[in-house]
Amino acid sequence: MSETLYDRLGGEDAIAAVVDRFYERVIADEQVAHYFDDVDMQKQRAHQTQFISAVAGGPVDYSGEDMEAAHDDLEITKPDFDAIVAHLEATLEEFDVPADDRNAVLEAVGQYEDDIVTATA
Repeated sequence: MSETLYDRLGGEDAIAAVVDRFYERVIADEQVAHYFDDVDMQKQRAHQTQFISAVAGGPVDYSGEDMEAAHDDLEITKPDFDAIVAHLEATLEEFDVPADDRNAVLEAVGQYEDDIVTATA
């Protein structure tokens, strides 16, 4: 049985650590922090860990809201989406995730861009 991206990332605990650091970066960024002003960050971190685990091929089913429905009223712009993706990429680099695996995670997340970006800049 071949190793999944989830396995190569280190499983749920390692993904949770990446997610925690990722949100530290996002919340520190004035450009995008406002999207999380009224968000329960513990719950958000759990959902994001579950989401990344699922798209990475882990033994996890994502049970959160549909991506489009979850982001519909946020009016996220393309530049803001790109800033958040850049934080994810930088966090994966910080955790020494190899380039191929980083790209696989970013590609998986990028598939949801049309559902997440709901506003023009």
